[in-house]
Amino acid sequence: MGEFQEPSRWIRRFHPAEESGVRLVCLPHAGGSAPFYFPMSRALSPAVDVVSVQYPGRQDRRADPAIEDIGEYADAITAEIRPWLDRPVALFGHSMGAVLAFEVTRRLERDGVVPLAVFASGRRAPSRHRDENVHRRDDDGVVEEMRLLSGTDSQILGDEEILRMVLPAIRSDYTAIEKYRAAPGLTVTAPITVLTGDNDPRTSLDEASAWAEHTTGAFDMHVFTGGHFFLANHQEQILKIVSDTLGGPRPGKSGPLS
Repeated sequence: MGEFQEPSRWIRRFHPAEESGVRLVCLPHAGGSAPFYFPMSRALSPAVDVVSVQYPGRQDRRADPAIEDIGEYADAITAEIRPWLDRPVALFGHSMGAVLAFEVTRRLERDGVVPLAVFASGRRAPSRHRDENVHRRDDDGVVEEMRLLSGTDSQILGDEEILRMVLPAIRSDYTAIEKYRAAPGLTVTAPITVLTGDNDPRTSLDEASAWAEHTTGAFDMHVFTGGHFFLANHQEQILKIVSDTLGGPRPGKSGPLS
């Protein structure tokens, strides 16, 4: 394993860190793609070996069928990261990626692999449900949600051709996350660290703190100023939290995380 993993359409490894003692698997938000975590990978290397998941239906995987079910997503991701479990692993997920990190962790733990940590960013606890229907909106309605959350580059939102290419993947992701349900008592053993914005229209502080109900291990929560994509304005603090949690040295400069 390690440097000998077979190429995978699901996995991107921007800064290989062969000597690192820990690997961080990063999971993007709905509509997001693996390069979202390029700055985090650069900043944490070589102390942490970062791999980022590339979902189907976007960028170089645009022709691959999109997935509309969180369980199917988690099953596929778990299978794809198995070759990368040659060292202790942690997971970092933002928004939909946070739920996927939790569900992948459940599957890993069933197989006897307990992650060092789960970083759940920008998402309410799995058992906290809201009746949302972005996936049922027309294209203009989906774009309106994207603008509200400010998670997509404004140039893309203004480019009709690019926008039409990415909207199907975004809609599929929203279908998956909005139909997801988790029982209140569903837990993992891995410790959970929650990162959340104090003005996120899709996650209240109470909903974020409810992640504590989903682990039998340690729980920590960090609140930042900002909305759904608070990460962009708090890069160094977030990188330090990740590094400290994983026992690594202070990370370098990352560049924008947005």
